[in-house]
Amino acid sequence: MKNQTILITGGTTGIGLATAQLLEAEGARVVVTGRNPATLASAKAALGPQAIVLASDAASLADAQALGAEVGKHVGRIDGAFLNAGIGQFGPIEAMTPKLFDDMFHINVRGLYFQLQSLLPVIGNPGSVVLNASIAGFLGMPGTSIYSATKAAVASFGRTLATELAPRGIRVNTINPGPITTPIYNKLGMPADAQKGFEESMAAAALLKRFGTADEVAKLVRFLLSRDSSYIVGEEITIDGGVQLT
Repeated sequence: MKNQTILITGGTTGIGLATAQLLEAEGARVVVTGRNPATLASAKAALGPQAIVLASDAASLADAQALGAEVGKHVGRIDGAFLNAGIGQFGPIEAMTPKLFDDMFHINVRGLYFQLQSLLPVIGNPGSVVLNASIAGFLGMPGTSIYSATKAAVASFGRTLATELAPRGIRVNTINPGPITTPIYNKLGMPADAQKGFEESMAAAALLKRFGTADEVAKLVRFLLSRDSSYIVGEEITIDGGVQLT
């Protein structure tokens, strides 16, 4: 990744931050986005002065559409992007509200799409884009109806945009993480006992009988962003410890 410049949305915590730290350790310059002032500050401290940390909210259409121009001001051009920002709220259909529906679709789907649209003028040729979807997008998991629909949409973007952008030299691939230890599990909106039961059931469902780590996902993202994966395009790669096989 030496001399590569990579953008990571939602790059201040979890998988995004782990990916930024890995890429930076391997010589890349990273640009990360987030919306929480506290995590923006902690990411700046963790990544150091070479990193560019930008306040940009995927829920805001204006922010999403302005992202490319903002990135261009700082680095001119990027070699790749990991569109990772996302949220999840789980619960039965009776508990879902129009606000939860809009929040998840605005961030996970609309934000990602228009962020990528805005970035096209600053992505180099060759360039690589990795979209963060989820195994929830193709597994019928109770309590995840809206979240799963957003991730299915992301995977669909991965397939169609791969065919649309390949002639421009931009490879698009999608990852489908399974149960990964990240801060998102503290934001699911579940009661503590229900969350504990959910996490235990997810770990038990994996063939490896554990949650994955953000660092393990970061290594997959690094591969897809690098030219080591130069003949891989339009793929969905699952990283879930074998959950989908059980």
